[in-house]
Amino acid sequence: MPKRGKKKEGEALPEEKETVAEPEPKKAKKGGAKAEKEADGPILYQDPPDKLTSPSGKKYTLKVTSWNVDGIRAWFKKKGLEWVCEEKPDILCLQETKCAEKQLPAEIRDLADYPHKYWACSDDKEGYSGVALLSKAKPVDVTYGIGEEEHDKEGRVITAEFPSYFLVTAYVPNAGRGLVRLEYRQRWDVAFRSYLQGLATRKPLVLCGDLNVAHQEIDLKNPKGNKKNAGFTPEEREGFGKLLEAGFADTFRHLYPDTPYAYTFWTYMMNARAKNVGWRLDYFVVSKDLLENVCDSKIRSTALGSDHCPITLYLAV
Repeated sequence: MPKRGKKKEGEALPEEKETVAEPEPKKAKKGGAKAEKEADGPILYQDPPDKLTSPSGKKYTLKVTSWNVDGIRAWFKKKGLEWVCEEKPDILCLQETKCAEKQLPAEIRDLADYPHKYWACSDDKEGYSGVALLSKAKPVDVTYGIGEEEHDKEGRVITAEFPSYFLVTAYVPNAGRGLVRLEYRQRWDVAFRSYLQGLATRKPLVLCGDLNVAHQEIDLKNPKGNKKNAGFTPEEREGFGKLLEAGFADTFRHLYPDTPYAYTFWTYMMNARAKNVGWRLDYFVVSKDLLENVCDSKIRSTALGSDHCPITLYLAV
């Protein structure tokens, strides 16, 4: 992944996630409350104990993990797969794999714990985009893309149908440095929302992945400096809001509406992860009629191996 010069610490993502650097936070005056707070070090997110039953008392029957791996071969070398083997999800969804199936490490391609594996990659650019879905149980059906040629060239969506639900893993396109793809992103949002609504008329739906938007100010460290940057523009935030209005729910914010400092991405620059200068870009979104079945929505912020951390959903289905 190319790096383009020195970036400031609140900036978003490299490659297609690039943004204009945001201003550095102003330093507090000596003796001020902020100075005292900063002297104590950064505020890190503490993932609370996993809740394994739903509010109505149903025990979880499905555990799904989603992770933007920022290149699956590099992630494998950084022992990302070892973390997955400890987490033991029933289904593993990966984004930004940047790898054709034939180029996968054998340990991933032949992984016995997940006999049902599905891969999508970019038609036009090698080593770009890409998603994967690995499942212990065999889906009823698997499809790729959203059925529109404009949006299906970059290997961004896999949909697995199971007996009682759909699972969609997605790597949503970013508006890019200078917002050069913002118009395209807006067209994507409309088309993707329509696709998900169509699925949800047939059976409940779970969407997971890197959705490349921080929905609310609480979802990133420096909202004021990023209002014109990819991932936090009014247009992208509105697009995500319209998805929720269309009958879906952000599981993390449903369960933890006021929890701050909960991020899933940190740029490699400026020691951002250690300072917890991050963005929440990775989500589990579900049909609202599944909300009563959600046991927990986790952010595994201490798991290393990528510039994103994994997220995990416990669901009673």
